[in-house]
Amino acid sequence: MPARMNHAQSSNGWLKSYYFLRFAVSAAWVAIAVTVAKSVPPLAAVMLVAYPAWDALANYVDAQRSGGLGRNKSQLLNFAVSIVTAIAVAIALGRSMNAVLAVYGVWAVVSGAFQLLTAARRWKSNGAQWAMILSGAQSALAGLFFVKMADGAEAIGIANVAPYAAFGAFYFLVSAVWLSVSDILRKSPQAVR
Repeated sequence: MPARMNHAQSSNGWLKSYYFLRFAVSAAWVAIAVTVAKSVPPLAAVMLVAYPAWDALANYVDAQRSGGLGRNKSQLLNFAVSIVTAIAVAIALGRSMNAVLAVYGVWAVVSGAFQLLTAARRWKSNGAQWAMILSGAQSALAGLFFVKMADGAEAIGIANVAPYAAFGAFYFLVSAVWLSVSDILRKSPQAVR
């Protein structure tokens, strides 16, 4: 039991750092998207490609810390889908922002499902994954909304993607804080002994 607790604490340490980093990057992306990038199309284009590319890198690094992509099939698939999405976004930028939003929509549905599966698997070893499960489910729903919006006539830009990234940032922050509180509560009875 103590060895299992030490493993959970060490993996929780990584997850807390990982979730805080994901929060920081997503929050910065949102801030730049709604201030500067919405009126600077070349920057918006780079950021729209970079967002799924960053997600691929983050999934890769996280999987490596958790036994590798071979042991984490949902992260392997999320990694692959995010790379394909970054390429698809780069191609879609040559067509229209509606096409970009449609690509983002499909990606949000698929990556949300894989995120949900990853969180469900982690619940056994790390606990406190409810926010990541909600995030995965909400990502899938947002993706369906994006696909529907992409078919409309309204003007679309990077600001349409920003709320999606903002919710992702929020869920990463909640998960990091929740794991931190869980660790403190787990340690407090040990400190009394």
